[in-house]
Amino acid sequence: LQSIHTQPQKIRGNIFIYIMSIDVSQYKVGIIISLEDCGKCKGSQKALRACKIRIGGTDNENYNDEEDVLTVVTSAPNVRTDSRVVVAVDGSSVLGNDGEMMNVTKATVGGVISEGMLCDSRMLGWSGGAQGIAVNLPDCCEVGSFPPSSKPRPNGEGGGGGAGKDATPLPGLFEKKLSKEEKKKLAAEKRAKKKAAKEGKAKETV
Repeated sequence: LQSIHTQPQKIRGNIFIYIMSIDVSQYKVGIIISLEDCGKCKGSQKALRACKIRIGGTDNENYNDEEDVLTVVTSAPNVRTDSRVVVAVDGSSVLGNDGEMMNVTKATVGGVISEGMLCDSRMLGWSGGAQGIAVNLPDCCEVGSFPPSSKPRPNGEGGGGGAGKDATPLPGLFEKKLSKEEKKKLAAEKRAKKKAAKEGKAKETV
């Protein structure tokens, strides 16, 4: 099985944290082109859905149905048509609930052959995100590429990945937060600027 590597990162003084690093190049960015209900999980009774996911081709109108599309059965509640997701394909490995890497193989789930797994943030070694919630990527992440090594910002910036495009680094993990006094001062400055701008416009119209 694939090993998990950890790298120490110094915070302050003699305090260190360990950042988990997972090889994301074994995964594929895909786009969901269709969804179909296929029963419920045994025990938990969570709804299962079979997702047709395109991981190749040029767009949703131009692809090879046999080579560029996978079926993945998932219980993730946040999957939607046209969502960009991360697929752990058959033959790759993912981080299991016990903290060990496990191999991904084809399996029949809900009466449908599932050809992989959808990744959540934990499986990718990203900070944030709930377990069992499929990651959703911005449109700048190209279908068929491997996912970013860190969680992208909502506007698509940040993270490194297989899209082959320049990316703005994410802010530091322990970026300084503003104090209440600093926030109040910043808000007062903004109000003063707005007031000055309004007064300037009023003078112009006189």
